[in-house]
Amino acid sequence: MSDQDRATRPTKDRPWVMRTYAGHSTAEASNALYRGNLAKGQTGLSVAFDLPTQTGYDPDSPLARGEVGKVGVPVPHLGEMRKLFADIPLVEMNTSMTINAPAMWLLALYQVAAEEQNPDLSPEEVAAQLAGTTQNDIIKEYLSRGTYVFPPEHSLRLISDVISYTVHQIPKWNPINICSYHLQEAGATPTQELAYALCTAIAVLDTVKGSGQVSDEDFDKVVGRISFFVNAGVRFVEELCKMRAFVELWDQITRERYGVQDPKMRRFRYGVQVNSLGLTEAQPENNVQRIVLEMLGVTLSKNARARAVQLPAWNEALGLPRPWDQQWSLRLQQVLAFESDLLEYDDLFDGSTVVEAKVAELVASAREEIDRVQALGGAIAAVESGYMKEALVSSHAARRARIESGEEIIVGVNRFETTEPSPLTADLDTAIQAADPEAERSALASVEAWKAQRDPAEVEAALRQLAEDAKTETNLMTATLAAARAGATTGEWAGTLREVFGEFRAPTGVSGAVGVASSVGEAGEELAAVRRKVKETGEELGGRLRLLVGKPGLDGHSNGAEQVAVRARDAGFEVVYQGIRLTPEQIVAAAVAEDVHCVGLSILSGSHMELVPAVLDGLREQGLDVPVIVGGIIPDSDARRLTEAGVAAVYTPKDFGLTEIMGGIVDVIRKANGLPV
Repeated sequence: MSDQDRATRPTKDRPWVMRTYAGHSTAEASNALYRGNLAKGQTGLSVAFDLPTQTGYDPDSPLARGEVGKVGVPVPHLGEMRKLFADIPLVEMNTSMTINAPAMWLLALYQVAAEEQNPDLSPEEVAAQLAGTTQNDIIKEYLSRGTYVFPPEHSLRLISDVISYTVHQIPKWNPINICSYHLQEAGATPTQELAYALCTAIAVLDTVKGSGQVSDEDFDKVVGRISFFVNAGVRFVEELCKMRAFVELWDQITRERYGVQDPKMRRFRYGVQVNSLGLTEAQPENNVQRIVLEMLGVTLSKNARARAVQLPAWNEALGLPRPWDQQWSLRLQQVLAFESDLLEYDDLFDGSTVVEAKVAELVASAREEIDRVQALGGAIAAVESGYMKEALVSSHAARRARIESGEEIIVGVNRFETTEPSPLTADLDTAIQAADPEAERSALASVEAWKAQRDPAEVEAALRQLAEDAKTETNLMTATLAAARAGATTGEWAGTLREVFGEFRAPTGVSGAVGVASSVGEAGEELAAVRRKVKETGEELGGRLRLLVGKPGLDGHSNGAEQVAVRARDAGFEVVYQGIRLTPEQIVAAAVAEDVHCVGLSILSGSHMELVPAVLDGLREQGLDVPVIVGGIIPDSDARRLTEAGVAAVYTPKDFGLTEIMGGIVDVIRKANGLPV
């Protein structure tokens, strides 16, 4: 290239922060993964915690059985946080932590670990240098992801305390990521994603303002540190317009509702993980182009470009990605940022009549839905009443119906299904990473050793102070930091607050959801046939068929279970669904009490080999001889083992036809009762 060519080439914008969502098995293994990813050019960390950590339990809790280290890294105490970030200088890092109910606790552990890395600096000096994000959006947990712990009022109090603390002490930290990502995973339309995320932000900001912990002069800083975590689906033109609509709506809300005058403080700041809902088990190589299209939706428009991007791996519908799979996703970002000329130009869509019209449509529909939620009393009231949950379950049901009817095409799933054998999945058992079977034993030993070396009196005093402060309006970060330094565990911190705040069970949204009972055409005829089959089988067995849909363990991703429950109801089953996070013992008790004809278990966390046998054993002990079916992200080898253990049928994401599944359940019931199939 000549000097003249270099002189005329446009100056590139700085790329977004590049992350991969990672963490598994143990802190040591996750640390090695992080350091490897940073060496490959990743510019930020995104930490996945296991479900016991996310829901405030230690590895030795009975509720943690089978879940330790499965979907993320266990961090039950400060010692594990030290190992997680060993040789990673936290004052130089930008770390995103996907943690919600215990966000205050994990932030405290992170801060104390950073202090220990920098003994020559005061705690205040260390805190001032920390940069990153705690997800800390509890409302979407009630609606979609399910890792909530405390009731909404107390959860908002914890969020408000973290925001107030970080604004004064950790000014470069994003204390909350308002997550529309999980709303889309639960079936939200673009309008619902916009409206419910912004209603959440309003609820949070109103709570902080009402707490009196931040002065009017500093409130602009609160608004300026609110960030969002957004989903981007494969309809990338619509997703691009959605992001521009977010920018417009956020600017309006912060200016008109909160009087923020500085445009920089009103800027819509967001990170993104592109859609995992649309990744397919069938022909999973197609997921790569889906991921690229989704990435374009949040990078092409400069005025609505993501600040940070993390991409899923091509094989996440099959199981846990390997380091090489994560590297592939990182390279997708790097090719776009460094090989293409995207970052050399101003916004490509300014002046586009197509984009302007779509943005205006989304803004208008989102404002209408925001007004509807606010009229109900705001986001919290709309959660407690079940309004938002029922809306999401209904939207998801409508999407599933479109896929099953062929109206919405999924390449390789309901169209273009003929395929050559794939070398990527020739050996499915090695195409994903298996969770370390020793992770739970290692975590149990870590907790035992940690408790043996700490000062019990110091821990007891710190937790007692935490409980006392929780009964007042005192900001809980001070007591939480003291508990972290004293050596308290994740379960002890959360357990102390459980005793003060109580716990909560969110509405399931199933009873009021609109299903597909009124479908017409071929899909409606198929459902009608299954409904007749359900009715006839019930009559042969002396009553209406009853199906129990159970979510054992700590897995809160209930979207699939809810859709099964809604379709089963539409097919004529009497459905028993009690929501998420049940023990095997509770599921068995419900099966006995309701005298069900079949038990369906939904597990997406990888803990099926521990939890399903526990349910089978419990049913046998109670003398209840009913078939058990299982659905989830289950490798072929595990599916074979479950069948050998007595499971009647195993369904995975490739089995997208819910009505067909309903027919299969009837067949399972008939076979179990000696009726002809």
